[in-house]
Amino acid sequence: MADPPPRDFELAALYRALDERRIAAGLSWQALTREINDRAVEGGSARPRAIAASTVRGLRDKRVAEGDGVLQMLLWLGRTPESFVPGHPLADAPEAALPDLGPHLVLRWDVRALHLAVEQQRTGRGMTWPQVAREVGCWPVELTGLARARRVGFPGVMRILRWLGRPAAQFTRASEW
Repeated sequence: MADPPPRDFELAALYRALDERRIAAGLSWQALTREINDRAVEGGSARPRAIAASTVRGLRDKRVAEGDGVLQMLLWLGRTPESFVPGHPLADAPEAALPDLGPHLVLRWDVRALHLAVEQQRTGRGMTWPQVAREVGCWPVELTGLARARRVGFPGVMRILRWLGRPAAQFTRASEW
């Protein structure tokens, strides 16, 4: 009997975790979003590309979510990306903890480093991009496109990391808003 396929990052579970903590803290969706956005800036001044409340609420029904925004939500929860992948062996591992950068910095995906790691493992294993894509569970262009991409999405990025066998935290970087 074949092993069941690995589970994906669950956006609905992220939504539920955010909603439970929001309710416990007595926050509206707007207040929750303000707290997530304000983590990186002292005094809560406005900054570009802040997460909207509708984005957070939309996680309940979305199939894909923008990666940098999800990182901010995970930091607010104090959880790893792996903790939202059922049965993931790194769910609570110290090496999977996302770095808390403090004021004036935001955590983003290091898409170039991710592409380089995929390329190194692909060539090291003597695989073609279509072969890697089949193992990852995506289209080849999703992998080759990492070379030009500035952003990644969930759950796809977690499929790539599962294939690499490395924690998400290794592919993040500090950035100014």
